[in-house]
Amino acid sequence: MKENFKELFRYVLVGGLAFLVDAGVLHLVMILFPDWRYTLYFAVGAGFVFGLTVNYILSILFVFKNAKEKTENRKVITFIIFAVIGLIGLGLTELGMHICVVILGFHHLIVKVFVAGAVLLWNYIARKVIIFS
Repeated sequence: MKENFKELFRYVLVGGLAFLVDAGVLHLVMILFPDWRYTLYFAVGAGFVFGLTVNYILSILFVFKNAKEKTENRKVITFIIFAVIGLIGLGLTELGMHICVVILGFHHLIVKVFVAGAVLLWNYIARKVIIFS
């Protein structure tokens, strides 16, 4: 049980770094393409790709300490499952961003913080149970 809390703490740290990359790319795209109709959705997707990559690499190296042994022979399958779980999180993020930014009018970075917290929990639990258990 104690090891699970340590692992969750490491995942939160990694998730925090991945969030900074994700939110940074989101904000950069919003600045570069402010008048494009689909900027928000593209920006969320671009941030997701960069954040997912950082999260995957650091999860293998730092969070799930026994992942190297478990995933050595199935790296491609593991990444696909990792990405599918992330894609579900992306769908939840896109939905939350659409509702809160487009419909309710909140600032995209404020909404991103709250949506990211909920999606972080989804990602950790799903990845722990499906891939790294």
